[in-house]
Amino acid sequence: MKAIAAGVLAIMASDASAQANRPPVEHIGTPMLGEQRLPFSSAVRVGDLLFLSGQLGIGADGKLPVGMEAQARQTMEHIGAVLKGQGLGFGDLVKCTVMLDDMKDWPAFNKVYVTYFPDGKYPARSAFGADGLALGALLEVECIAHAGPKEGPARDVSRSSSR
Repeated sequence: MKAIAAGVLAIMASDASAQANRPPVEHIGTPMLGEQRLPFSSAVRVGDLLFLSGQLGIGADGKLPVGMEAQARQTMEHIGAVLKGQGLGFGDLVKCTVMLDDMKDWPAFNKVYVTYFPDGKYPARSAFGADGLALGALLEVECIAHAGPKEGPARDVSRSSSR
């Protein structure tokens, strides 16, 4: 019986130690669509990684611009704004996932995408066709960035468009 109790205590102690060593989860930003709070964060930071929620090319007027290139540019600007709010840039991206409503738009998306990485150092990437994206968007892009060690207080990120 003592052996079982000792084993349970050892497991509980190792679990508490593991919990203490886990990096905190920081939820960043409160995305809105008009007056409606959307049910996700703009990004979530865990340790050295920043996980960005999927971005659409919604303009300041709350509408999607016409055409792949316009939506792609606006989508990348939103990604840039989230990165900038955390003191990061496009060079910090390590992985992006691109969802296209129609794969025939892949070349048009790439034409815009490459302009955000002028040194040609692209993050790892996946792209796939999706049947029906939120709000009728032509694309959605989500990314993961290497944020490095956490310094300073947590900051909230609001939407702005700057690269």
